[in-house]
Amino acid sequence: MIYYVEDDDNIRGLTLYALRQQGIEAEGFASDSEFKAAVARRVPDAVLLDIMLPDTDGLEIMRRLRADQATATVPIMMLTAKDSELDKVVALDGGADDYLTKPFSLMELTSRCRALLRRGGMSNRPAPETLSVGGIELSPSHRVVRVEGQELKLTLREFDLLEYLMRKPGVVFTRESLLRSVWGWDFDGGSRTVDVHVQTLRQKLGDYADRIETVRGVGYRLADL
Repeated sequence: MIYYVEDDDNIRGLTLYALRQQGIEAEGFASDSEFKAAVARRVPDAVLLDIMLPDTDGLEIMRRLRADQATATVPIMMLTAKDSELDKVVALDGGADDYLTKPFSLMELTSRCRALLRRGGMSNRPAPETLSVGGIELSPSHRVVRVEGQELKLTLREFDLLEYLMRKPGVVFTRESLLRSVWGWDFDGGSRTVDVHVQTLRQKLGDYADRIETVRGVGYRLADL
């Protein structure tokens, strides 16, 4: 089940019709209050959010969902007219799994929704309690990273990137493959966003920064020490 929060009746109705025509179960809500009541009854498999809503901001809804244990792993896509690179970065780093700007293709939206639902199914699989590579310890279930017993304060996207690298130590990933796997889509800002997140992640890792190795002309890998 996909929940779609959009105050424009025409856009909401057309989008829901397109999803249902493709066999995707979906419900729509014009306001956050309606959406909240629906989530209390049933947690959805994925959520589509407009940013500019009459009673709140879509980003605030996303933060609330991420902070609630019951909805923390529900995949979220932002569907909005806000199309600047900064808007996309803020949403994706804040916890969104995907970002699509209006006007959008219903065919593309349907495809992305299927990807969201697949991702949601994967997130329900049991994860190992702790990943440990090269002195770095990461708990997927508690979303905690420690180095020498000290907890690091990572952003959501920094955590996801580190977890992805730690699951396959020694494997080299291109920037493009990291964008697809960690960000979940082909980011319009290009591969530079991966470089920026690697840089900030290295700064927070301190003496363990060299665990994330740059493979010239290719991408990055986590050293398997």
